[in-house]
Amino acid sequence: PDAQTRVATPSTNGQARDRNMLACNGKSRASTSDLVANPLLQDVNMGWLKHTRTQAPEHHVSGLKVGEQADANCKHVDAAVMALADELLDEWYRDDTDLVAIMGRQLLADKFIGLVDSNDAPTERNALETIITNKTVGGLKAVRVPFFPPRAVLVTRLDNLGIYTQAGTRRRHIKDKPERDRIEDYQSVNQSYVVEDYGLTAFAENILVPDGNDGWV
Repeated sequence: PDAQTRVATPSTNGQARDRNMLACNGKSRASTSDLVANPLLQDVNMGWLKHTRTQAPEHHVSGLKVGEQADANCKHVDAAVMALADELLDEWYRDDTDLVAIMGRQLLADKFIGLVDSNDAPTERNALETIITNKTVGGLKAVRVPFFPPRAVLVTRLDNLGIYTQAGTRRRHIKDKPERDRIEDYQSVNQSYVVEDYGLTAFAENILVPDGNDGWV
């Protein structure tokens, strides 16, 4: 009796998952995409990060060194996020109270694992639980997005990132395939990933951390 819900739920979730993946990893639009060569949908559409790299290079940096070494740009992720907001955002956005730091899991783990390992007393653990629950980086709320590059951070407002759908392009066809004992559901739509204002973006990727031998990785 709930067959329609069982079909619709994974389909809707799968589409949302793919939009996340495209937004963070999409680099180009191929006439026929190749999922084997581009498992993160890099050839399906251009995402927000690609648009920022190409359309606003003054708001993008690569290879920032973060760690406690002599040639580091910043000692901690918090300092790196604060520097990005202060140096790459247009001046009138720097005090915006809705700014967030969109990050991959690896950078967040680099920050919080050290805190977890070094605070064992019960009172410290209680304070630590509060810190982890209210994740902040460089004074901004940390937002972890699935499929976001692991060594990257994007400082912006969430409403600065849009997905535009072209009117009249949504198509759907449901085909009964008795020879395979199944029903196939085909859906497509024309969409574009839009950064509303590049002045409200500060994007750093390929962030380097110490390798333990006075080098960077």
